[in-house]
Amino acid sequence: MTKEKIGLACLAMAMAMALAVSGPAAAQTKLKWAHVYETNEPYHTEALWAASEIAKRTNNKYQIEVFPASQLGNENQINEALTLGTVDMIYTGVAFAGSIHKPLAITNAPFILRDFDHWKAYRDSRLFRDIASGYEKKTGHKVMSLTYYGQRHVTANREIKVPEDMKGMKLRVPPAPLFMMFTKSVGANATPIAFAEVYLALQQKTVDGQENPLPTIMAKKFYEVQSHIMLTGHITESLVTLVGGHVWSKLNDAERKAFDEVLQQAAAKASDQIRAAEMKLAEEFRKLGKTVVEVDREVFRKAAMPLHNDPSAGAGWSKAEYDALQALK
Repeated sequence: MTKEKIGLACLAMAMAMALAVSGPAAAQTKLKWAHVYETNEPYHTEALWAASEIAKRTNNKYQIEVFPASQLGNENQINEALTLGTVDMIYTGVAFAGSIHKPLAITNAPFILRDFDHWKAYRDSRLFRDIASGYEKKTGHKVMSLTYYGQRHVTANREIKVPEDMKGMKLRVPPAPLFMMFTKSVGANATPIAFAEVYLALQQKTVDGQENPLPTIMAKKFYEVQSHIMLTGHITESLVTLVGGHVWSKLNDAERKAFDEVLQQAAAKASDQIRAAEMKLAEEFRKLGKTVVEVDREVFRKAAMPLHNDPSAGAGWSKAEYDALQALK
């Protein structure tokens, strides 16, 4: 073989190797997963696990970068970004997704869920899938899973024992309409503030208090600027994991199966971790010198119940959906 032919052969081999290396890279799709939670919370750590697992199961075709702590916007902004296609996946509270399809927010009505077991029954129910399907038809996005966020409790710089103690109180709530149902039931003044701005609002006394699950109160350090934690457990909160329609429509059957299985597993693991944390955190807050108040939840529940199917209070589901939720064992 002449030197010229050897040179051409080497060049051809080099080009073939370059194509072999660049082929898979060119086929990679990078996705953005946005949420508003801290990096030490199970939502984020399980999202990182899911991103890694999806990459593995799709031979690195899908590379997911997770953006925590409102880096890509607050709840309303990331929901809008999902529709615009500027983010590809999000965690969002059901009340925010419910602003598009109201029945999806049903579990955010105060005291509509009895306990964690009732929440799990809903997560695994045909009712949840039917309601999620309504959201999917309206948006084109895919509801992948439901994650437990915990029971929401009120914090303040004074003791609250009964609903009347909250009359006129400036209570920070997430900027989603259904959160007004709880404030209406107790006569508080709802003050919608984005999640990332809550600590400062409490510190500067823009509001008198806020309400969130115990793991969130710990992760966001709200206890540093609030002396009392009232165990109202008024809302059993959930997040949905959403994949944008512009992504879901391009996945083949095997890829859809991988996304579905992994995101369901991530949601289940995060849910278990949040539940375990909230069971022990009341004592942790006491050790930190906080006053943890055991309220009479029944009087709060009685104040909220008449609003459950009141559209003027934010209810946006059918009586049939409400009855089906209450019937779950």
